[in-house]
Amino acid sequence: MKSKFYLVLSNSLIGVMLFCLSVMVFVEPIESVFLQNVQKVYYNGNTEGKSVSLMINVYWGNEYLDDILKTLDKYSIKTTFFVGGIWAEKYNEDLLKICSYNHEIGNHGYFHKAQDKLSFEENQNEILNNHKLIKSLTGIDMSLFAPPSGAYSETTLQVAKNLGYKTIMWTKDTIDWRDQDEDLIYSRATKNMKGGDLVLMHPTKATASVLERIIKFGQSINLKFTTVSENIIKN
Repeated sequence: MKSKFYLVLSNSLIGVMLFCLSVMVFVEPIESVFLQNVQKVYYNGNTEGKSVSLMINVYWGNEYLDDILKTLDKYSIKTTFFVGGIWAEKYNEDLLKICSYNHEIGNHGYFHKAQDKLSFEENQNEILNNHKLIKSLTGIDMSLFAPPSGAYSETTLQVAKNLGYKTIMWTKDTIDWRDQDEDLIYSRATKNMKGGDLVLMHPTKATASVLERIIKFGQSINLKFTTVSENIIKN
């Protein structure tokens, strides 16, 4: 009886070992397939190129927008404005003005919610409703999405992908919405500036004042300011 018991126990242990081995062999391919289905998040553009993008998130006010547009136009720069839905509703004429300068328009959500806290349906409403609004005002089908406050989840990424959007973060954050200090904004934008950088800004007074200095610095080291779409094209 004992020999039979040990034989059964031995066979069971061998079976467990074989099962564990099979799991070790197949786990990595399964994870690899899963990761391939998760949308890429862009924290920079083409790092082998010479392009830099000033990505301007617009969700409040319009006081300094004209100054920013004039400075960009002075240097023949086209960039990307990520626009919130509530802002577009209130300042639709300013949105059309941005478009008249042929800048790229990106999606910044409708109500500027933290999308990592939202359900699938809520994520979809934030992106899709803003898409419909901007298209109704400008005729533009946006394809770049910048999550408000940089907050996103796998659900956000899946929704964005389903709607035909690339999710855009940033390489450098000027934090100009909080720190109204021109020198600090300049330093954050230009420190170790290189090709592929996505520099996050907002239409604040300090940013409008320091923007020309930032542009001149980038051009002095042979960088070209482009839209985000142009920047990420080879990445």
